[in-house]
Amino acid sequence: MLEKRRKRTQQQWGHRFTPVQMILVFYLIALIISSALLALPIAHKEHATFSAMDIVFTAVSALSVTGLSTVEISETFSTVGIIFLAIIMQFGMFGIMAMGTLIWMFLGKKIGLRERRLIMTDQNQTKFSGIVRLMKQILILLISIQLIAFLVIGTYFLSYFSTAKEAYYHGFFLTVSAISNSGFDITGNSMISYHNNYFIQIVIMLLIVVGSIGFPVLIEVKDYLLAKREERKRMRFSLFTKVTTLTFFVLIIVGAIVIFLLDFAAYFSDKQLVESFFYALFQSVTTKSAGLATLDVSLLTEENQLFMSLLMFIGASPSSSGGGIRTTTLALVIIFMITYIRGGKSVRLFKREIYEEDLVKAVTVTLMAIIMILISVFIILVIEPFSLNQVLFEVTSAFGTTGLSLGITPELSHTSKIILMILMFIGRVGIITFLFIFNSNRAEPKYRYPKEKMIIG
Repeated sequence: MLEKRRKRTQQQWGHRFTPVQMILVFYLIALIISSALLALPIAHKEHATFSAMDIVFTAVSALSVTGLSTVEISETFSTVGIIFLAIIMQFGMFGIMAMGTLIWMFLGKKIGLRERRLIMTDQNQTKFSGIVRLMKQILILLISIQLIAFLVIGTYFLSYFSTAKEAYYHGFFLTVSAISNSGFDITGNSMISYHNNYFIQIVIMLLIVVGSIGFPVLIEVKDYLLAKREERKRMRFSLFTKVTTLTFFVLIIVGAIVIFLLDFAAYFSDKQLVESFFYALFQSVTTKSAGLATLDVSLLTEENQLFMSLLMFIGASPSSSGGGIRTTTLALVIIFMITYIRGGKSVRLFKREIYEEDLVKAVTVTLMAIIMILISVFIILVIEPFSLNQVLFEVTSAFGTTGLSLGITPELSHTSKIILMILMFIGRVGIITFLFIFNSNRAEPKYRYPKEKMIIG
């Protein structure tokens, strides 16, 4: 009797809310739990000073794997609090539904149709089949990479810290922060202490790429590398993997070159070529969505900060732990524009034709993102005493779930912080998913109106 009542309640819940609306509810529940954990007395240091807004802001930032903070993490949270923060970042990286699936499977429960729909929506997937298997592979792969990276970084840190406990503690948090693209640090100066340590920088950049290039891409690459030689010849990468990988690495290379050139006569003027190269490369990689930095970005030229704002606005790839409009969106919009200018009727990539629906989504995402950024910047400029460049940098950092900052976040008013929190959430779940929150389950009308031409441009 109780079981039937429970199933009936679930069905009513499913009919009342769309999958996207249900995911919003789950994220709100996760936010409440995260805030409660970070507010516990054992989670912060004895003489730490913070407000309720600081706790909620940190929880949102960790759950959206952003890294912006209104407090100094190393001075506010205890070891227990840091562990709580790392756990929240893990949930943010995998997605609430993916972690829920892992726990559900661990308890021996069956993953039903409703749960599969929620996972598909949360992970921004287009295919319903094989979604649980994909989640299993992603979880196993990312946990394995984290374990290896933790051991490598922790062991390397033995020469940096006085005790093995401290070395592996810092190695653990840095690993989670890098692969989740959250950008939190417990040193107080991000990765500036390692600005000359190219080994650590390369390891961290690889972790950032793993977390931001897109989980389906990682699975395809893993399958290709583990396949036998005969099988590799027959394997074909998906269009998603081709477009994502090409756009992702082109942005990193172009980003590094432009960052270097814009500060060639300024910040990099007294630096050696190798040092400048790693500075520029690391900053280009971290703008994908990571937020860790090997230099104080406030010392760069305003032109460079503006360019980095653009990179953060683009963000990472779909189905990753990053935010922004995503790399595939940028690629489709650019190719669509070029095709239209040339008089083409359809968009083609790698001998494949793109669905018109995907083009509409790409243009919608880009326009909505620009509108949200402009409105957010305008409101914050009206109520805050900071410059346009500072506000734009902070806003794009929040939307791109990057976490880089020019240092104004702690000084913002509650209204501005709420705006940043909303942007962090939208950046994490994606604009299309966010817009679907306001969708109802109403069926399409059975009639259509006559069409009429409009004068454009």
